[in-house]
Amino acid sequence: MEKLLKFKVHIAVLSLIIILSLSILYVVPSFFNVLAYFWPLFLSTALFLVAVVVFGVTSPPSANVAGEKAGEGILDYVAGTSELSEPVLLQPELVEGSTSNSGSKSDDDQM
Repeated sequence: MEKLLKFKVHIAVLSLIIILSLSILYVVPSFFNVLAYFWPLFLSTALFLVAVVVFGVTSPPSANVAGEKAGEGILDYVAGTSELSEPVLLQPELVEGSTSNSGSKSDDDQM
């Protein structure tokens, strides 16, 4: 009996862990309930992944134009450094930094 009293804390902690584990297993839904609720999500995700794999296998490799990396042309176009696009000019009054009424006083100031 004295040997059991040495381990009374260990036995109490182990008993508490077992009781908590059993109560959690009693409260949580079963795996089949979760599967029944989320089966459309699982199915659509699986079909999407199958489609990605099929397109990856069946698509021919893309031919690079003049050694250009993939997406480099669109990045140049967006950045405005593309040879195909003309630069967009801003309106002259915005470029100079002046507005149409910045040099004149308002009616309140003149009175």
